[in-house]
Amino acid sequence: MHNKTIAELVQILHNKEISSVELTQHFLQRIKTYDPVLNSFITITEKRALADAELADKKFANNKAGPLTGIPIAHKDILCTKDIKTSCGSKMLDNFISPYDATIVKKLSDAGTVLLGKLNMDEFAMGSSNEHSYYGPVKNPWDLETVPGGSSGGSSAAVAARLVPAATGTDTGGSIRQPAALTGITGIKPTYGRASRFGMIAFASSLDQAGPMTQTAEDAAIMLNAMVGFDPKDSTSVEEPVPDFTATLNDSIKGLRIGLPKEYFIDKLDPKIGDIIHKAANELQKLGATLHEISLPNTNLAISVYYIIAPAECSSNLARYDGVRFGYRCKDPKDLTDLYERSRGETFGDEVKHRIMLGTYVLSAGYYDAYYIKAQRIRHLISNDFKNAFKKVDVILGPTTPTTAFKFNSRKDRINMYLSDMFTVNTSLAGLPGMSLPAGMLDGLPVGMQLTGNYFKEARLLNIAHQYQQITDWHKQMPKDFA
Repeated sequence: MHNKTIAELVQILHNKEISSVELTQHFLQRIKTYDPVLNSFITITEKRALADAELADKKFANNKAGPLTGIPIAHKDILCTKDIKTSCGSKMLDNFISPYDATIVKKLSDAGTVLLGKLNMDEFAMGSSNEHSYYGPVKNPWDLETVPGGSSGGSSAAVAARLVPAATGTDTGGSIRQPAALTGITGIKPTYGRASRFGMIAFASSLDQAGPMTQTAEDAAIMLNAMVGFDPKDSTSVEEPVPDFTATLNDSIKGLRIGLPKEYFIDKLDPKIGDIIHKAANELQKLGATLHEISLPNTNLAISVYYIIAPAECSSNLARYDGVRFGYRCKDPKDLTDLYERSRGETFGDEVKHRIMLGTYVLSAGYYDAYYIKAQRIRHLISNDFKNAFKKVDVILGPTTPTTAFKFNSRKDRINMYLSDMFTVNTSLAGLPGMSLPAGMLDGLPVGMQLTGNYFKEARLLNIAHQYQQITDWHKQMPKDFA
């Protein structure tokens, strides 16, 4: 059953070939068997999962089941879940039990999903490798000596190893797309404001966006249908009509104009990955799409801009963790200053401390104009690059990452680590929808292809990805040790 997609499992459940309780037990057993190796889960909610499954079976018995009823999923541990620990991968929140559900959690629960647990992640979503979790690193099921990507590495590893049919992730600068690419699954980051951020622990508020991580584009469309929509609790939520993302999956892509940015095919990209991406583009051309070279001239500035804006926002957002209101509190503080310093110093990891310090620096008097304001101006130029490109093409295609999954502890230089996101951050800075899907294999490791669309054009991306997955089988590949 674990090899089945959500679409296939829905049909099996509706046909009563298996009960939701039996399906849930199957995945719980896989988690118990394989997760000690992967470390993809922080919390396993077995009791809650079986209760959810029993409720789902009652809905099937009463013919009240929906498209996701009885489907087991897991949430990235950045999304608040009522009465369940929400740690954000940090010692700071190791004792935090959320009193409420994030909007996305509630939406998926209302849709009838079964909650298997909470997934490991880089601390406060800061990382590209999932090496920065208080609960230890997550391993890539394709090669246990390599990283699964980050910060949604627990989500990507769990889906790739078929411990869950689907998971939620969040994407600030590529944290859905990059781990999806490194583990050979499908992940989509919707347009900024499309999915509610209420109850999602903030890293960088102008960038964070949640999305699904699944085996296929069809599954992602099914999940996205339940996840998005206007939320009055989120001031950044956009009142935009939500289409049925599954309705256009089978539309023809004949005449679709696909842009290949010349700035993506550079010397920092592994040339073998470049070849795989061009072959994938040619497959879409066979389906009737046309290929066009385009330019996104400010792409080379995106990493620098992102690593000014994101740390600036994180330094502000993480100021709330002070040992006073919730989370970790140091023992026997001498005074208020000691309470603040030790509570934060004893819990935050090195990467989080680094970004807080960097963000505080660029927001400080004398440097705010020189760094933060300048970065925001360049962010506007990056957004304009995309606007100009979408006057000529319908969608932009390129590699998701410059390399395949890399070895643990192999990128001690932060600059080299940050370059893992070189093709994903500009989409986030512009607030555009982007997705990654499997496009090939290189030396036994998956290669991801990235699609970027215009604002609120998630349906088009899912349509293109689905059409590609009808003529290829890269999304069906599975790590042999987890078959």
